[in-house]
Amino acid sequence: MSKSFILLLGLGLMLTMACQPVVDVETEKAQVKAVLDAYVQSVETENMELYAENVTHDPKMVNFGGFGDPIVGWEALQKVMEGQNEALSETKITVSDLPIHVSGDGKLAWATCLWDFKAMMGENPIELPVRCTWVLEKQEGRWLIIHFHKSMAASG
Repeated sequence: MSKSFILLLGLGLMLTMACQPVVDVETEKAQVKAVLDAYVQSVETENMELYAENVTHDPKMVNFGGFGDPIVGWEALQKVMEGQNEALSETKITVSDLPIHVSGDGKLAWATCLWDFKAMMGENPIELPVRCTWVLEKQEGRWLIIHFHKSMAASG
């Protein structure tokens, strides 16, 4: 009886694993990269509609910008970005070192990167080296940013 049970259990596990959808990691990574590229484009062009398409609108999400308090919820994030758009112009972001990782089930992704952030604040140019961490979730078949954390290295 125990051999039959073990055999049936093994077959059951194999069938369960065979029924799981196979995640095409490279395709998922490309889709995540497209979302992150669109995010950068939306910041550079001050396009809040494009920005809103790539970020979840969860009132409980928490994000960290380069400065200030945590940004809690979509409405607060939208206000922060609108304020940034009013304060800055000629924004240019150069992205480097962008490894993207996708969970085995293809539902979560995370990435890190470095930004060379340049903009004008009034008549004053600003340039910031920004470190970014991203977390994305696949929602209704598309990737959305559910969390980000940006920081600047402490000067030494």
